[in-house]
Amino acid sequence: LENLRLRKLLDLSPRLGAPAKAAQVLYDAADPFTRKVIINKGMLQQVVAGSPVLDELGVIGQVTRVYPGLSEVTLITDRDHATPVLNVRTGARGGAFGDTSTHADALELRYMAANADVAVGDLLTTSGVDGVYPPGLPVARVEKVERRVDAVFARIYCTPLGLVSGAAHVLVL
Repeated sequence: LENLRLRKLLDLSPRLGAPAKAAQVLYDAADPFTRKVIINKGMLQQVVAGSPVLDELGVIGQVTRVYPGLSEVTLITDRDHATPVLNVRTGARGGAFGDTSTHADALELRYMAANADVAVGDLLTTSGVDGVYPPGLPVARVEKVERRVDAVFARIYCTPLGLVSGAAHVLVL
């Protein structure tokens, strides 16, 4: 299973068109209020802060701190992390924020109008407007949409496609 995941991960690099480095997730960060992991690549391997991190299934986070031999990756499910996304079905852009109110590894698509065309099962990919994430990388799938008459925005809950908790190997772009 691990060999299969590694092959899928390494098959991504030629398709991405950006230089990529394979890294191993060593451990979760010590802070229980954040969603961060530590990987075994750092400044010595030319990893820079802000680099996107993904596994074979999709985006899992972004490098936020770089040390000589290690890097800290903030996961997309962290409450302080935002990922610009594009709804593949409708072409609507939005922001996916880390959300732990429903369950530990979840995202919320915020600031979408209550009448926005978003349906359960919609695929969200990176939009590329931020200049950090290349466009078209899978991020999440819409799990639940709550529309209330008295609210301006819909509550849209998403499930990340990448293994945000449990990835052993990742690709740093």
